[in-house]
Amino acid sequence: MSSYEARFKVWRGDVGGGGLEDFGVEVNDGEVVLDIIHRLQATQAPDLAVRWNCKAGKCGSCSAEINGRPRLLCMTRMSVFTREETITVTPLRAFPVVRDLVTDVGFNYTKAREVPAFVPPDGLGAGEYRMMQEDVDRSQEFRKCIECFLCQDTCHVVRDHEENKTAFAGPRFLMRVAELDMHPLDAADQSGLDRKRTAQDEHGLGYCNITKCCTEVCPEGIKITDNALIPLKERAVDRKYDPLVWLGSKIGRRSPGK
Repeated sequence: MSSYEARFKVWRGDVGGGGLEDFGVEVNDGEVVLDIIHRLQATQAPDLAVRWNCKAGKCGSCSAEINGRPRLLCMTRMSVFTREETITVTPLRAFPVVRDLVTDVGFNYTKAREVPAFVPPDGLGAGEYRMMQEDVDRSQEFRKCIECFLCQDTCHVVRDHEENKTAFAGPRFLMRVAELDMHPLDAADQSGLDRKRTAQDEHGLGYCNITKCCTEVCPEGIKITDNALIPLKERAVDRKYDPLVWLGSKIGRRSPGK
């Protein structure tokens, strides 16, 4: 096994401020950035704060920014960098710093609670739901989300404009709205809930200008923009401006016998 000494810059600090600290640290074949952060904790910076859990790219805990790009520490191999390169590790920029590489991502849980849950269809009990696989193929892609919030971090609407956070759910939760709107058994319309309207009026769908930066950083390879956000925008526009779609939605809500 070969090894070498890499140059790292790691952000240290808390809500009151901080800065980059230089480290020289040993790197071995096959290691990922999280291995190096752990080695720093073990040998040079025992008080370095970092959030992690599974180390397998499935929990989303170790999100950070590496050389300015939102990534999972556990899925970023050291072999993608040259031995001469200085590697900079900083916390997620879109969210408040707690300490060092740990940020407060509570914004995302607030937005999650604002998305109305699946509405069960009338007349079907637990275990009686039946769907064709072809009807759920598309929305199943969105269930791969590990809630690392890298898409939320890189979205410029959230990242660069703090004032937008009250009105904009971000790509992860607009994708959740799209998933429910595509669900073949979701009975939101029958209950009076218009997911397309709420996406526009309450979750800020109009703020999204489809730059695809959220798709580019998704570690699960979910096509957030093409398969969720753009179709949701199209349906929201149809519902609001297409007179035939509007008329059909009104007829669909009429109760039998009227």
